[in-house]
Amino acid sequence: MTDSSTDQGPILPQITDPRDLRKLPLDALTPLSDEIRQRIIDVISVTGGHLGSNLGTVELTVALHYVFDFLEAGLVWDVSHQVYTHKILTGRNERFPTTRQLDGLTGFANKFESEYDYFTAGHAGTALSTGLGMAMARKLADDPNPVVAVVGDAAMATGMTFEAMNHGGVVKPNMLVVLNDNCWSISETVGSLRRYLDRIRMRPFIYESKEELKSICEKVPVIGQPLRGVLGRAHELARRVASHGLIFEELGFDYYGPIDGHDVPQLVTALADLKRKGGLNLLHVLTNKGHGIEGAEDHPERCHAATPQPKEPIKVQPSAAPKKARPTYTQVFAEHLERCAAADESVVAITAAMPSGTGLLSFQKRFPDRFYDTGITEQHAAAFASGLADQGLKPVAAIYSTFLQRGYDQVVHDVCIQKNPVVFAMDRAGVVGPDGETHNGVFDIAFLRTLPNIEVLAPKDGAELEAMLDYALARDDISVALRYPRESVPEPSTEKTAPIESGRGELLRTGDGGVLIAIGSMVHRALKAAERLSALGVEVSVVNARFAKPLDVELLVEATRGQPLVMTVEDHALQGGFGEAVLTALAEADAIPAQFRRAGVPDRFLEHGTRDEILERCGLDVDSIVERFAQELGADRVSQVGRFDDATGSRIC
Repeated sequence: MTDSSTDQGPILPQITDPRDLRKLPLDALTPLSDEIRQRIIDVISVTGGHLGSNLGTVELTVALHYVFDFLEAGLVWDVSHQVYTHKILTGRNERFPTTRQLDGLTGFANKFESEYDYFTAGHAGTALSTGLGMAMARKLADDPNPVVAVVGDAAMATGMTFEAMNHGGVVKPNMLVVLNDNCWSISETVGSLRRYLDRIRMRPFIYESKEELKSICEKVPVIGQPLRGVLGRAHELARRVASHGLIFEELGFDYYGPIDGHDVPQLVTALADLKRKGGLNLLHVLTNKGHGIEGAEDHPERCHAATPQPKEPIKVQPSAAPKKARPTYTQVFAEHLERCAAADESVVAITAAMPSGTGLLSFQKRFPDRFYDTGITEQHAAAFASGLADQGLKPVAAIYSTFLQRGYDQVVHDVCIQKNPVVFAMDRAGVVGPDGETHNGVFDIAFLRTLPNIEVLAPKDGAELEAMLDYALARDDISVALRYPRESVPEPSTEKTAPIESGRGELLRTGDGGVLIAIGSMVHRALKAAERLSALGVEVSVVNARFAKPLDVELLVEATRGQPLVMTVEDHALQGGFGEAVLTALAEADAIPAQFRRAGVPDRFLEHGTRDEILERCGLDVDSIVERFAQELGADRVSQVGRFDDATGSRIC
């Protein structure tokens, strides 16, 4: 074996394409992995991103690209929040510091970014289904190249993954599933499959013995081939018993492992053997989330994602008083839910593998018997919540808006048709930001407002979120969905929050120069826009709708009567969204205004960037609302239009 190239300097700068990687000697792959790991740490500590999952798959990714040419073979990543090494090796290292930045690389696999990315993915449980489809298409075309799907142990427990395995075991294409087992998703993996994997994690990799057996048999004259067949069947029986991967074997996969996912030579050997073998195989690989960071193995959840850090130290003036950070909507929700649970023992909390993301870790510790983490199973979580409600409990299912899409049929069939009162707390509703198109929660109003027996609300601030949660828990006849964004709550209003009544909004400001009808996090932006329009000589009414369903039709008709311009403002897709609902309601009331405009998310999947950057691109920041409203109203009604400095409140012309 040739000497490693480490003596000649860093290896990573030599890699511009996986073909460069495959030219390296095997013993160069471990130092290369160390360089890649440091590159990820250096960049992600500045930009922010999924740190732990990526540090855990460095050696695995290096080995995969060393053994397979993925311009010929197919590679599908489940969730794909572990693809930083893959991006670095596939010609994107130079642009890697733009990850999750506006107009930069995405934080996930993206088929529009590289020919090495076969799917754009951000949700768990999809890789086996898409990979199986690719593999079957190749089988039909007599294409011998395999498809490799990399799936985490938490994603392996999703219903969709099991459906794909059930199908794959029958059609048996040339496909390798790599089970990346680190015991964690974002939080610790839960469920009986996790316990099953615990029992088999220390079993040896035994494929090599089968290869040795074949080699010996081939050297025996005359009886070699028959003997190979007999001993092969005996070995297969022994392998099934010894491997303890029986659940995968019974589903039709040949199971191998587990092996050390940080031992590059062992990974290369195993992958090369399985590439040569072909067929439907599952390789069980053990990795450590956050591998390479001291203490990460004891606290993998803490290093799941890195918070962006400033590139240069921020200089604080000595006279400047430190500004206390406003709590997030998630924090307000979680703290108030605990208060509700302390006062009412029937309140229970459910999450689908997101106890930290939804703010429920404290609830879990305080009320362990009333907390349920169902794993990455949004469908099950929704139906499970309905079962709890049927028995008199008050379930609050805290699920990201984008992930509740996965449980849509259960919301319809198992919740709404049953009239069981489930509270859906839809975190990350609206534009999310750096996670981009797979994570933006901009469709929930559209897919929920069409359903009977559910109300959809969005709070304008923290106090209103608390009031809405109280209201939702008090409903015993229908379900309630609360949508709130991934951002800090605005400064509290000087006025006391009015009680929440079904289908009732509130008029926050009056004027005869037009109306802004806003919902949720757009309300305080609409109020700021109204203040700036007032400085331009236009007094505008502002309506806080509160409800996307049912709408306060009486208030809408009264507030819009005789107004020269009505504009709805929503952090949601325009198609099927809040603005459409308002227009329909006004049309049915024969009260369509002279001019009606909608501000919201356009008909496209949104790029990644900060939440504020994407809102601005959608025309949902304060300046954009002011400019558009003034332009629609007409120059004769507006004295001067310009951008404003948020710090001083002065106009920038």
